[in-house]
Amino acid sequence: MARRYHTLDVFTHEALTGNPLAVVHDATGLDTETMQAIAREFHLSETVFVLPETTARHRADIRIFTPGSELPFAGHPTIGTAIILASLDGLAPGGETTFLLGQKAGPVPCRVMHRDDGRFEASFDAPRLPVALDRTPDSAQLAGILGLESRDIGFAAHVPTRFGAPVSFCFVPVRSRAAMDRISVDTRWFAETFEAIREDHPAIFAYTPDTVDPKAAFHARMFAPGLGIAEDPATGSAAAAFAGVLARFERLTDGRHTFPIEQGFAMGRPSRIELGLHARAGAVARVSIGGGAVIIAEGQLRI
Repeated sequence: MARRYHTLDVFTHEALTGNPLAVVHDATGLDTETMQAIAREFHLSETVFVLPETTARHRADIRIFTPGSELPFAGHPTIGTAIILASLDGLAPGGETTFLLGQKAGPVPCRVMHRDDGRFEASFDAPRLPVALDRTPDSAQLAGILGLESRDIGFAAHVPTRFGAPVSFCFVPVRSRAAMDRISVDTRWFAETFEAIREDHPAIFAYTPDTVDPKAAFHARMFAPGLGIAEDPATGSAAAAFAGVLARFERLTDGRHTFPIEQGFAMGRPSRIELGLHARAGAVARVSIGGGAVIIAEGQLRI
């Protein structure tokens, strides 16, 4: 059977930057093992499989796989899939559409804009608010995993934490971009540390306020070697959970705040994630993630 697919670069408006994504359409009949094998074949950080909606309220249902495992939710697959579906639906320049994408974490509200200049942008509301998790490795352990010194970990009030929304990440504040550039992950120590705390989604999101673009709020890198992702160019699910970090360490007034996050620079794939956060009484009341995408290729899978 021939199944149409597209590849896109997400969280960017420039081809060959951002985070690559494969979207396989008409995935009915593919079992979990075959989907996982196809994701390994594409060997991108994530591959999406589009399935018929299970309810009339959904534009489609999707399943998301890294090369190593399935995810209940992820950011750049949501943005990329929303944009390619809106494009195939014929959204005209200047137009906007909204719909739900069914995911294992729950239905995700999406908004897609086709700008007059031809660019596509999308945003979505995170399906769950960030929740603080326990068993955070200490600064010395995390410094060792990242090939840094203990003095490189932390800035201002920020210390390492773990949050999930619903996908969990260990958030590691790093004092400078120079230190970020020196990161070299010890994969064995990485695996042993996260096995010890029984983490089922071993991933580190390192961040610093020392940015390349002065308009960005944070510069970030994400590592998940146990999931088949040595480094990710842009991680929307981490940005959603990062809202919890900001609510804990930053003095946020009630209302909406926007935090542009730059990522992927060390990989030569610069990306930009727009994190929107609604604060109420010092807590996170709503999280949105936004960004652009560029359609790169299309073809057929004969599976």
